[in-house]
Parts: sequence; C-alpha cells; structure tokens
Amino acid sequence: MKKVDNDKTTARRGFLKNIAASVVAASAVVPAALKAGDDPALIKEPEWGSKLGMPADKNLYGLPSPYEHNVTRRVHKLLSSGDMYASVAMTPIHELSGIITPNGLFFHRSHGGAAIVDPNDYRLVIHGLVENPLVLTLDELKRYPSESRIHFIECPANGSTGWRSPQFNTLQFMKGMMSSAEWTGVKLSTLLKDVGIKPEAKWALAEGSDNSHMGRTLPVEKLLDDAMVVWAQNGEALRPEQGYPVRLLVPGWEGNLNVKWLKSIEFGDKPWHAKEETSKYTMLTPSGKAIRYFWPMEVNSVITSPCPDKPWKDLKKGDLVEIEGLAWSGQGTIKGVDISFDGGKNWVEANLKGLVLPKSWTRFSFMYKWDGKPILLSSRAYDDAGYVQPTIDEEVKAVGVEGIYHRNAIVTWEVKANGEVNNVHIRS
Repeated sequence: MKKVDNDKTTARRGFLKNIAASVVAASAVVPAALKAGDDPALIKEPEWGSKLGMPADKNLYGLPSPYEHNVTRRVHKLLSSGDMYASVAMTPIHELSGIITPNGLFFHRSHGGAAIVDPNDYRLVIHGLVENPLVLTLDELKRYPSESRIHFIECPANGSTGWRSPQFNTLQFMKGMMSSAEWTGVKLSTLLKDVGIKPEAKWALAEGSDNSHMGRTLPVEKLLDDAMVVWAQNGEALRPEQGYPVRLLVPGWEGNLNVKWLKSIEFGDKPWHAKEETSKYTMLTPSGKAIRYFWPMEVNSVITSPCPDKPWKDLKKGDLVEIEGLAWSGQGTIKGVDISFDGGKNWVEANLKGLVLPKSWTRFSFMYKWDGKPILLSSRAYDDAGYVQPTIDEEVKAVGVEGIYHRNAIVTWEVKANGEVNNVHIRS
C-alpha cells in the first residue's frame, strides 16, 4: 500500500512556496528584497478562510467592511455656525472611485439639522401665478413618469478654505463639499404642464419644510429646462440628510438651490430676496458691492491621487503610477483636462476615463514614471461651453479675495522627494 502524507500543512506550504517562486520569476509582483516564499500572507492560511463568514441575515442593510472605518464624512468647527446643526459634513473624495458617491458618504449641508419627515404627512404645494394650483402627496407625485440622471451637487463654498491662502492641508476639507449621484424623480416641466404657469410668472421660490425653511429664488427658465423633483438617490429613497422624502434637483447650479425636504414652489413676477440669498450666497467684489444670483458652478478640477490625504509614500524611483482626479462643470460637459508638473508653466493632456456626462463628475488620469524628484502637480479643466479653469491670479483679478463662494482656481500639490504632498498656492 502506498504511504499517504497526512501532514497537509507541510504539503500545502511546499506547494505554495513553489507557486510563489514561479510568481517571482514571472513578474515583479513581490518586492525584490522579499522572497515570495517567505511572505506569511502567501504561505499562511488566512483567518477568514478557515471559518464561516457572516450569515445572510447578519446585516439586512449592508455595511462597509470594518477595515474601511476611516472612510467617513468629516466635520470641522471652523466650518460650522457655532454648532453642528448649521454645518457641513464633507465627503472623502480621495477615497472614492468612479463618479457615484455612496449615499452614506454624500456630503451633508443643512441650516437647522436634518429633518425627519413622515412620508404619510408629506405634501408638495405648487402655487402662486399659476392657472391650477396643485397639492401632491408622495404617492401622487410618484405616479408621474420618472427618469434617472447622474449629476453632481456642489456647495458654492466648496474651495472656500483656500480663499486667501492654504488653510487646510487635506483634500477632504478643501473640496469635500461636493458629491455625485444618480437621481430619480420627475422633471419639473412635466409637473408644470398640469399647473399652467401664467405669462407674468418669471420667478419661483422653492422652500423646504425643515426648521430653517430654506428658501431660494430661481428663474422659470431653469425650472422648465432640466430641473427635477427627486425622491430617490442611487437606487434607494433619499436619506434624511439629503432631503427625504423629496428634494429639488437643479443640475449644475449652487448646491443650496437644490432645496431639501421640499414643501412648496411658488411662482411670482419678481425675486423673493430670501434670507439665504441676502445674508449668504453672495459674492463680495473689490468695489464693496455683492454679486447675487450667479447660480452655475464654474468649470473645476482637482487631483485626488496623490493628495495630502493620499501621498506617494511607497514609491521608488522608476515606478509607474497613475495620477487621477475629478473634473466637473455646471455649465456643460468636461471636454478635457491638462496636467502640469511644474506649477503651470507647461501642460500635458490627461485621459478622460469612464462616463463623460453633462453637469456630472468626470474622471481623468495620467500614467507617470516617478523619478524621485519634487514636482508641483496641477490640473486644469475646460468644458464644451468654452470655459477654462482659471489660475489663482486670474480668479483674484476677476472677483477679488473677499468672497468665499465659487472659488474654482487651479489647485496645486507640492509633491516632495519622499512622496509627501502639501497644499500650495502658485502666484505670479
């Protein structure tokens, strides 16, 4: 009878050592200084593979891996109005892939906390200068023909942390007041067919039902163009912090115009001059006068890898690495993105990757051979409406330094020889 080797562990270790040795011979998967056969991760049975995993009924609403516990929205006292009710929780855009932000990471801005609305008592009222005022329950609203579209939402104060100089050495607190999602709802123009807007109605006031009664004035032209009343985000009902059960979606325009917990749309013949469009969301110019009603978010971009939150800490000279980032425009579709390695003196064209949609995030990338030398890494986007992302000097010349809104100047990272990344401003 043939003798059988019952030492399965020994047999398995020898087999894996042979496999690991062949991997090293075939490619540079394992660092040259480390023998693959000596890597415990290759020869040791992992704990998760030696026991049963979670049963199907463990988390009936799925949760991220516990190893992703650091990937969260973040808040800062400097970005609040004295408490966390009128504040913002910022998205970790450096940790995201693609152009869809998970619902649990979508940035959250409110002026009085997230309202918890009973959908059974929800009503949407459309009134004012209309022929047929309309009151809709949530179920009645959902009977209208729906559609789904991918758009970003960006707070106009996104980037305001660098309005004078670099204040935060973190991408999340610099550009985390934005996110992107697939929205499902009904086009507002469809609802307005049943309402009948009177000819003299040129403006509308959208108002939320939260305790701040957030209200913003909008021109009728935008509402008839691509505005939507939405009830779902990324395939599920809106989260409370995103306006459950219904919010307004105004693609490409200031985030605060996308009124959450939407309760009414009133039509009139003149703007309302609501609190949030007089005390806030205006741009102070060098003359001392403020610009109001400048709604579209300008063409913009930022490199997300590397960045201060995601340095090149393990690169060696000669390694090939992907530079990646996000570009977006509220005025059209991203047409291209350029990258500079010397702070804007010279530019090369990056590649657009994945879906390229109007008024949506667009991914760009560039494969770069790291030579171990310091660089000043910048990105510059342009859209099909003809707009080009400005330098800091160009932006300051146009609007000054006092206004904190609509700051879309080129962002530059100082990448040191050791891979550390810092937020810097390039000025002439």
